[in-house]
Amino acid sequence: MSFKAKCMATAIGSVPHTDVEQACRLALNNLVHIPMWPQLPNISFKENMYVQYSQGMPGVTIDETERRIYFDTARNIISELEVLYSLYMADDVNAIGFDCDYARGFCRFLEILKSEPYPQARLLKGHITGPVSMGLAVADQNKRPSLYDEMLREGIIKTLAMRAKYQVQKFKEVRPDLPALIFIDEPYLTSFGSAFVSLNRDEVIGYLEEIISSIDGLTGIHCCGNTDWSLLTETSVDVISFDAYEYSETIALYPKEMKAFLDRGGILAWGIVPSGLPVPDQVTRENAISLIDRLESGIQGLVEKGVDKEILLNQSLITPNCGTGSMKPEHAERTFTLVREVSDAMQKKYFS
Repeated sequence: MSFKAKCMATAIGSVPHTDVEQACRLALNNLVHIPMWPQLPNISFKENMYVQYSQGMPGVTIDETERRIYFDTARNIISELEVLYSLYMADDVNAIGFDCDYARGFCRFLEILKSEPYPQARLLKGHITGPVSMGLAVADQNKRPSLYDEMLREGIIKTLAMRAKYQVQKFKEVRPDLPALIFIDEPYLTSFGSAFVSLNRDEVIGYLEEIISSIDGLTGIHCCGNTDWSLLTETSVDVISFDAYEYSETIALYPKEMKAFLDRGGILAWGIVPSGLPVPDQVTRENAISLIDRLESGIQGLVEKGVDKEILLNQSLITPNCGTGSMKPEHAERTFTLVREVSDAMQKKYFS
């Protein structure tokens, strides 16, 4: 689908709040065009970005007491995988949805949208942890990354795809007029190409593409560090989300790929507002004017490499550079405020 982003604001998933209502209102009141449901890692270990989407994955074990998640390959993984495959083939997304104690923000977000209009909304944003990050971060009982085990990897990819589809379905139930935007959060893509990660390009693209192709809506991939951005342009993803506060110049290293991405309707999500990276209170040292200067410098870097500025602005989003879950609540609130202010100022300057 075609969507003109026009510097609208959205955010990455996590917030530090422990009050579910407050967290949802923070997102809804600041991200008026593309609100997202908040992940709440400080409420429970179940809302850790790897635990939250793992419920029901073949072989997964969650130890809340020790705050540990791992895969137990001594279990009957084949049997568990067969059950998952049957649900996947039947497209039974409700069978692999969220229990609300794994995603309190998601459940309350839906309740609010069902009862309140939010007429400015154009998309509803959800998110999942990406298969590469899940597979590298969560190991088996022998500390071998699960991504290197074929059966575990299949279970991870299929479960994540179903979790994404579940979000889209629930969004449609409360707001059938609004398309979904689902981000695949892939922090471990910063390790792609290093000596520590044994993955080839086609494998990574294949894992991502299986999830992207299953989603009825717009899709995004978020990486909060530097990576080979050309790899993401080789997928069919609609949005590339990057840390523009620290790494905007790295996007400009791929002008040919970025131009082709934009020409096919792709969107760049500029993570221009600091969210705890590189230092926890960095956001207190910035304001909308300083961040707009930084953003326009990054945009100019692509324009100087031959990217059309009008197309670029029409196909840009404004976001924090990562989730705010590790910040103090007051700093996270400032991050969301600045995202809104930067977005409003860019829209007024270029689209009013």
